[in-house]
Amino acid sequence: MDEFPRNNRKQHPKDHDRDRMRSHDQPHDQNVEHDHHLGSSLETRKIAVAFWLNLGFTLVEIVGGLLTNSMAVLSDALHDMGDSLSLGLAWYFQGLSQRGVDHKYTYGYRRFSVLGALINVVILSTGSVVILYLSIQRLFSPEPVEAAGMLAMAVLGILVNGAAVWQMWGSEDLNAKVVSLHLLEDVLGWVAVLIGSVVMLLVDAPWIDSVLSLGITLYILYHAIRNMKKALNIIMQKVPPGIDLIRIRKQLELLTDLQDVHDLHVWSLDGRFIVMTLHVRVAPEKTIMDLEQIKFLIHEEMRKLGIHHVTVEFEPSGSGCHLSGPVEGLQMN
Repeated sequence: MDEFPRNNRKQHPKDHDRDRMRSHDQPHDQNVEHDHHLGSSLETRKIAVAFWLNLGFTLVEIVGGLLTNSMAVLSDALHDMGDSLSLGLAWYFQGLSQRGVDHKYTYGYRRFSVLGALINVVILSTGSVVILYLSIQRLFSPEPVEAAGMLAMAVLGILVNGAAVWQMWGSEDLNAKVVSLHLLEDVLGWVAVLIGSVVMLLVDAPWIDSVLSLGITLYILYHAIRNMKKALNIIMQKVPPGIDLIRIRKQLELLTDLQDVHDLHVWSLDGRFIVMTLHVRVAPEKTIMDLEQIKFLIHEEMRKLGIHHVTVEFEPSGSGCHLSGPVEGLQMN
C-alpha cells in the first residue's frame, strides 16, 4: 500500500522479531492442520467400523425377524438398513473432508462432513416419523410375536450396537456425532425390545413395546432436529457458539497502535475449525515491520479464543472502507 512507507534497510534489529513471528505462525498453522487430519482420520475409521457392524447385523435382523415372525424386529431391520445407508454416506463424506486445499475448494473439503451430517439427520428424521406412525398403529392393533426369539435378538442387538456406540463415543466432529445418534437410537430401540419381550414372556401385554418405541423415537427425533439446526448454522456461516464479536472487537482495539476494527467476520468450516477475517485501521506512518507486529499480536489473541485461521487487512486512518461489516451497527457500550 502506498500509504505505508516500506522498510528498505538491509538489516534491522526487528528483523529477528519478524523471523520469529513468521516461524511461530507457520508451525502453529501446520500443527492445527496436522491435528485436524489426525482427528478426521480417527473419525473416519470409527465410522467405517460402525458401518460394517451395522450392515452385518442388519442381515442377521432380517433372518431373525422372519424366524420369530416379529414385525418389531423386521421394522428395526428396515431402520438399520437405512442407518447403514446413512453410515455409508457419513463414511464417504468424512473421508472426503480430509482432502487438502485445491483450486476448486480454497478452504479445503472440511464442510463435506457437515453435508454428510445434514443428510444423515434428514434420513434419521424421516425414519423416526415412519417408526412413530407404525408404533401408533401397533399400539391400537397389537400383534402376537415370538417373545423368546425377540429376547435373544434384543440381547444380540444391544451387544452389537453397543459396541458400535462405544467405538464412536467421544467424537467431536458433527458428522460423527450424528452417526453416534443413529447408533444410540439402535441401542435404545433394542433395550425397548428387550424390556418388551421380557414383559410379554410374563404377561400378555404387547402394547408395552409400542409405548417404549414411541418414547425412544420422540427422544431421538428431538436430538436429530437439534443436530440439523447445528448443521444448518454452519452451512449458513453463523457465528460459532461461544464467540462474541463485540468482545473480540473491544479486545483487539485495546492493542497498541490499533485505532479501529471493522468488517469483522467469524465462521466455522466444520463445527471445529474457526475462521476470522477483519479490517484494521492504523496510523499511516506505520512501517511494514509495525504491521507485522500488530498482525502477530492479533493472531496470538485470537488463538486464545480458539480461532484457528485469521486474515487481517490493514487500512490507514482517514481512509474509507468500501465494505460494510456485519458488526458496524453493534453498540460498543
